[in-house]
Amino acid sequence: MRKLKQIPVKQQNKIFLTARWTNLVIATYKVKPELLETHLPKGLLLDTIDGNAFVSLVAFDFTNTKLKGLKIPFHINFPEINLRFYVKNNEERGVVFIREFVPKFFISLIANRVYNENYKCIDMKSNININENISLNHTINLKSSKNQINEYQIMVECEDKPYLPSVDSKEHFFKEHEWGFGINNKGETLIYRVEHPYWEICPIIKFEHNFDFGAIYCKKWKILNDETPYNVTFAKGSEIKVFETEILR
Repeated sequence: MRKLKQIPVKQQNKIFLTARWTNLVIATYKVKPELLETHLPKGLLLDTIDGNAFVSLVAFDFTNTKLKGLKIPFHINFPEINLRFYVKNNEERGVVFIREFVPKFFISLIANRVYNENYKCIDMKSNININENISLNHTINLKSSKNQINEYQIMVECEDKPYLPSVDSKEHFFKEHEWGFGINNKGETLIYRVEHPYWEICPIIKFEHNFDFGAIYCKKWKILNDETPYNVTFAKGSEIKVFETEILR
């Protein structure tokens, strides 16, 4: 097992992106580890609970986004939806992204080129309403193989009573990760750090979606269509910093 590469102090100062990630919905499903083998970067292990592997459907909003300290016009505030799974290198825990959707072409272009992430630019939006409770809706419009536009939604309602869960909770397990991992075009494992404080969460009242995982991602993920989430977490979010990538040696 490879040890996690220690990033030099000079490298740690190389911030690529800053933003605020807000109102994160994290719907997590148990999956067979074999489903993730083709996505697993070299040198890493799946991060499991009682031998179970997991994927999460995550929807949230970027606000006040800056690349290398600069705001790109029309690319400052936007939603993202991703499908990710959980990995570790020794005691360092992180995530690998299977697919990420954003409505901004420039963001997807930069992420694909710099981080080799599987970003796609599509028509999507998010709406949030805060009264006594928090109501959130994410919508994507995706063209089918028959050139039909299908609308998919993620809807959540939760109590506006934020609290910090214990570090041994499932909610903490799924929302707190300092490391992101990927694979470059040469098959080498990439590593980058994401910095933010621990996030508060809110009690979930209702969670619904009409995602067709097979149509949105690929056929092997169709198995999630009839599955009940293992866990659903709503995290308030915070300011974040994403640092530049390195190759894991």
